[in-house]
Amino acid sequence: MKTVATYDRPREKLERLGAAALGDNELLAIVLGQGRAHASALDLANALLGSGGLSGLVRARHGELRKLSGIGAARAAQVLAAIELGRRTLARGGEIRPQLSSPRAVAEFLLPQFGNRPVEQFGVLLLDTKHRVLRASVLSIGTLDASIVHPREVFREAAAAGAAAIVLFHNHPSGDPEPSEDDVRLTERLMAAGVLMGIDVIDHVVLADVKYYSFRENCRC
Repeated sequence: MKTVATYDRPREKLERLGAAALGDNELLAIVLGQGRAHASALDLANALLGSGGLSGLVRARHGELRKLSGIGAARAAQVLAAIELGRRTLARGGEIRPQLSSPRAVAEFLLPQFGNRPVEQFGVLLLDTKHRVLRASVLSIGTLDASIVHPREVFREAAAAGAAAIVLFHNHPSGDPEPSEDDVRLTERLMAAGVLMGIDVIDHVVLADVKYYSFRENCRC
């Protein structure tokens, strides 16, 4: 940071003006803490954001970040931890458990935390009798385009939490939320299992960045 005036360095600027006044690269530079030989923390931050900006960074994995010169295991972990804290803050909101009465409300709750994952994840959103959130649980993590889950895993999780209803969800790393034929068959299978278990499967939501597909909205649930 020797080439940047002291009062314009990210940490000093944050103290003077507040975090909202900083650019993405400046906030990331603070997370990184320091640079490397011949490159400042701000230079590293610019390099991290260079390929895809923030949207690309939130989809990155630990090994991908480490490929950049100057980003070792510790710094990659710092960046991913900061991103995950941001996700959890958006997803959890306040202390009061939110009541989700529509597919859009469900999607708005799930997208910040699960919509932009780099690999496919399948999970369940567990709800009480008034459709208030108990918790969201990831049950399966797949490859770039597939995740495998068994009904017993879904309903074991729901029964353990005392859930009265569940919403199935998974993400599409491709960015297209349109469900596949496998998604349709899995939804039908889990809905039938829910009838037998006495736990209402009220929707299956496919997440993709800032978009979603709801089986319920499309009269398929």
